[in-house]
Amino acid sequence: MKQGKEVENPESRFFALLLAAAKLPGVRIHREAYLRSALARHCSEDDIRRAVEETPAAAGITVEALNKVASDSIRYETAKVSALSAAAGIPGIIALPATVPADTAQYFGHMLRIAQKLAYLYSWPDLFSDEGDDVDDATKGVLTLFFGVMFGTQSANAAVGKVAGMMAEQVAKKLPQKALTHGAIYPIVKKVAGYLGVKMTTQSFATTVSKAIPLIGAAVSGGLTLATFLPMAKRLKKHLSSLPLAEPSHRAMDGEVLDSEVVEDHGPFATAHADQRCADARATAVQNPPS
Repeated sequence: MKQGKEVENPESRFFALLLAAAKLPGVRIHREAYLRSALARHCSEDDIRRAVEETPAAAGITVEALNKVASDSIRYETAKVSALSAAAGIPGIIALPATVPADTAQYFGHMLRIAQKLAYLYSWPDLFSDEGDDVDDATKGVLTLFFGVMFGTQSANAAVGKVAGMMAEQVAKKLPQKALTHGAIYPIVKKVAGYLGVKMTTQSFATTVSKAIPLIGAAVSGGLTLATFLPMAKRLKKHLSSLPLAEPSHRAMDGEVLDSEVVEDHGPFATAHADQRCADARATAVQNPPS
């Protein structure tokens, strides 16, 4: 009986799907490879090297430049997930037991992919740095909050802002483990997970109905995915890009945070110089979205 209650618990349901999606092939984004690929058409090799070794913010890459890269990645992931969703909608009602779980998992998998890409662009640390299939509790917590932002929950917005603030103050290269797993942020993670578990059931029902009619269901399914995935990705992009963690003025050097007051003699010049290098690189960019 207890096991049945766990399965029906929205919070447990969401975490189970999150962990299952994280184990799918191709879902985990290699931070260094992605940043090198995504920034190659926009910034100099020196900027890219520093972005990989530290963060894009530490490299002096402006939020405006990062927003363009983020939009490319959002378009790529949206097109991919919509096409896969449409393909999953073709079989019709006979194949529903097989297609709906797979479609839901791949949808969440692409949410994980775009969440990682946006996080790395806006100076969050590597979320899957450890080897193996396991997802540590801090990563599970921050991904839950990212999903909450994508679904428009204000508590998730506030919690992500707090986590980003902690990292900016401490010049941290890792997620604040205690805050996300036992501290003040943890209750919000659990609350958001419960909300998403309920939301997931509602969206799964809508997806099931759309798949009941062959061919027509494929168009409806792909359109439904496009209509939901794109605005959610844009919502996360807007929030992460607005946080101090993404600003070039928040830079780490020898373990210290250098703000505009400390580096006012040379900081603006350095930022402007980085902007110009990125602008020069963009002028000769190859117009292909990063994968």
